[in-house]
Amino acid sequence: MDDAHLLTHLATERAHVLRAVDGLDEPAMGRAAAPSGWTVTRLLNHLALDDEMFWISAVLGADPTAIAALRDGWAAGPMTGAEAVELYRHRIACSDEVLATADLDAPPRWWPPAEVFGGPPMSDGRQVVFRVLTETAVHAGHLDIVRELVDGHQHLVVGG
Repeated sequence: MDDAHLLTHLATERAHVLRAVDGLDEPAMGRAAAPSGWTVTRLLNHLALDDEMFWISAVLGADPTAIAALRDGWAAGPMTGAEAVELYRHRIACSDEVLATADLDAPPRWWPPAEVFGGPPMSDGRQVVFRVLTETAVHAGHLDIVRELVDGHQHLVVGG
């Protein structure tokens, strides 16, 4: 898969996430969506902070501001659903700036210490982007299920 194709898929899945939460009210954004207790707002924080900021801005871009601000997106402080959507949009824009000039053939420009991420280093930027694409697509599916449970809206209509 060439880089343009990979980045197009990432943009498509990001848009899928945003469509899945579009129009949800604050109670739906803040309600526990699974027995583990995660909410739509916390899932958006996770995507913004643990995927976009961590993997793209910090690991791929070596942005010192992003590296200094790293924290667990699932445990991020309280915010409204609208604030979480805005944070996600902001982190996508920051990531897109990094991706516009990143050499995806090169190794990541920064790698976290083992206590932050214990996995082996990725060999190139393409692996980093693929990681974010995979995470985003998986969580878009989670949000589809939540959305259907909240108001019956289906991303893909399944015939019966």
